[in-house]
Amino acid sequence: MHSRSPRKFLPLRRHDLVVIEPRPEAPEPIISMWCENGWPLVARRPTSGDADGVALGLPLPPSHGKKRLSLVVQIDEIRSVQPPLALDSVTYMAPQDWLPTVERIAELAIEHELDVRVFGSLAWSVVTGLDYLTSTSDLDLLLYVAADTDLDRVIGRLAQIQAMAPMRLDGEFVRGDGVGANWQEFRSSAGDVLVKSLDGAGFVDRRRFLTGSTAI
Repeated sequence: MHSRSPRKFLPLRRHDLVVIEPRPEAPEPIISMWCENGWPLVARRPTSGDADGVALGLPLPPSHGKKRLSLVVQIDEIRSVQPPLALDSVTYMAPQDWLPTVERIAELAIEHELDVRVFGSLAWSVVTGLDYLTSTSDLDLLLYVAADTDLDRVIGRLAQIQAMAPMRLDGEFVRGDGVGANWQEFRSSAGDVLVKSLDGAGFVDRRRFLTGSTAI
């Protein structure tokens, strides 16, 4: 993974991994430890109560109560920004019974020319070495799609993979502009689907998702 230069940190996209400068006076002690270890936080959508700056989140592992911490930093506090982890970079940390599913997803990616990346428990286990995975963990996927991707065929294949998988497959289709929509919602909806970006959320007709149309 390649870090972006300091002048190119913005705009961020959802799920980007952001390493920030150590914060010795952080409101939560674990944030100071996190930053000292060089572990990333994740870009998130700002809320109405946030101060001006870059909104970041920190999902903690089960050993810390699975709390989700939020903070806002300034651009000059950012050390590096990286995209979500590639599927093939997290395989070694996946539970043994997940591996056939991971292989099927990799085959799907080749067949449909998809860039598949991972977030959630498996990704955080890889990034930190901490134990995020539990018996109820999902495999959280980001499937980066192109204008000519046949989403219905991809959904059909994902449904087949899900039927054989020992875990739940969660995640999103993500356009080139970073706007994402949950694949399960695409599967179940014939009309509008909820789409999200760092700028907000809105609805778009599923047939127009790939064209860039959005109500955000």
